[in-house]
Amino acid sequence: MPQILFFASIACSLIAWGVVTIQYIWPEIRGRQRAEALRPLLVLHSFRFIGLSFLVPGVVSPDVPSVFAHSAAYGDIIAASLALVALLLLPNASGLAAAWIFNIWGSVDILNAFYQANHAGLLAGQLEAAFFLPTLIVPLLLITHGLSFRILLRRESESAREQRRRQSQRTNIPLPSRHTS
Repeated sequence: MPQILFFASIACSLIAWGVVTIQYIWPEIRGRQRAEALRPLLVLHSFRFIGLSFLVPGVVSPDVPSVFAHSAAYGDIIAASLALVALLLLPNASGLAAAWIFNIWGSVDILNAFYQANHAGLLAGQLEAAFFLPTLIVPLLLITHGLSFRILLRRESESAREQRRRQSQRTNIPLPSRHTS
């Protein structure tokens, strides 16, 4: 039963963060230039150093499988470092390249942590105080990785058009249509 509650918590968190993203996060960043849209997402991921808590005695049970704990902790600190590097290098092309590297690494790291936890037989109760990481934080990180891929894959002209559209809405100036009769 505890494992079912654990996975239900993750599912509920994905749904809740999905609603927050659709209602608040995406509308706020979708019209920004690519580098500016990535910045708040990278700042969020710079806090992934908190994954090191999987290595702190007393925060997690001593029975936490070490293969999971080490993989999750070190993968997260690498992801946090890559997010900071991308932040420092943006808006240059090297910053976008670093954002791609971060986003691929960070996504694979989270998927690997789920795999390692399942493969090693991690029980929800073994997480103890770190229970909130996979149930509250990881779903948000997964969703923001998806947003980052969406931003990285769009052409810059799309974000520029969206920015002009939003600016036009704020000033109530109609945009010229592409087709004239």
